[in-house]
Amino acid sequence: MTRMTTEQAIHQALAEEMQRDERVLLMGEGVATKRPDLVQDFGATRVRNTPLAEAIIAGTAVGAAASGLRPVIDLLFAPFLTYAMDALVNSAGKLRYLSGGQFEFPLVAMSMTGSGWCVGAQHNHNLEAMFAHAPGLKVVMPSTAADFKGLLKAAIRDDNPVVFFTDLGLLHQEGEVPDVADHVVPLGLAAVRRVGADVTLVSYAKTVGVCLQAAEQLQAQGIAAEVIDLRTLKPLDETTVLRSLRKTGRLVVVTEASGLCGMAAELAALAATRAFDVLRAPVVRLTGPDAPGASSWVLEQAALPTAEAVVQAVRGMLGEVAVGCEALAAS
Repeated sequence: MTRMTTEQAIHQALAEEMQRDERVLLMGEGVATKRPDLVQDFGATRVRNTPLAEAIIAGTAVGAAASGLRPVIDLLFAPFLTYAMDALVNSAGKLRYLSGGQFEFPLVAMSMTGSGWCVGAQHNHNLEAMFAHAPGLKVVMPSTAADFKGLLKAAIRDDNPVVFFTDLGLLHQEGEVPDVADHVVPLGLAAVRRVGADVTLVSYAKTVGVCLQAAEQLQAQGIAAEVIDLRTLKPLDETTVLRSLRKTGRLVVVTEASGLCGMAAELAALAATRAFDVLRAPVVRLTGPDAPGASSWVLEQAALPTAEAVVQAVRGMLGEVAVGCEALAAS
């Protein structure tokens, strides 16, 4: 195992995939400037800086994918994906279907999302559910350095378009990455980060850490929480979630994104429709508010789910504190 940051894991994945497959190319805003070693190793034709024009970058990538290449595009901050919606949602996500499966559209659109850097509302907006709602797109949002590397490699090899989100708060977080020749993590497979029998905590990206902190605090109180890291939001690993829920009978979903029409709502619906018979308490969603992200560190952090809120929610489900579940949801 080698200890490295998320940023280093991403870079390593890009280098390895470009070495493995000459069809892989990297385009985006400043990618050649930020990754000069990739330019040196693979040439300026495969690692290209682009103008600040997300619609053009994504449109070019769709054409490249349709022509047999495997483009990876870096669109920097997630809110700027809205400039690329037509290319990603209306073209990349649908053209394989419209071709009757005759064409493949291998494309990875990378962007940074989430709180932690006080970059303000126009640079901090969790849009993952928006893209999960688009047919034909896969959505990935890892929480560990190992998964950033393994899932990015899997996304580049996939024959469908993948939107790959990097939580800003995890960019410089270190983690252990396997020293194997080809570390690949399959898309659509969640990870059980902690085993427990009393309650299931489901999350992704940096809020997985929040759930793990909460699980530690709950363990000290005699409550065993199981923590599931979704890793891939679409395809969603329903099997792992339902298996855990059938064991615990209680579900708390924790996300930084708004709860309105989000992944937390989808998981609550999954529990209600596929595991209602085993639920021992109403599902609790702890999410961010339906509001733009603040530039102030204090206000930004105040809008995020905390380990303490998760602990309080779980104790409320177990009847140990007189707090209504509805009051605990931040959405």
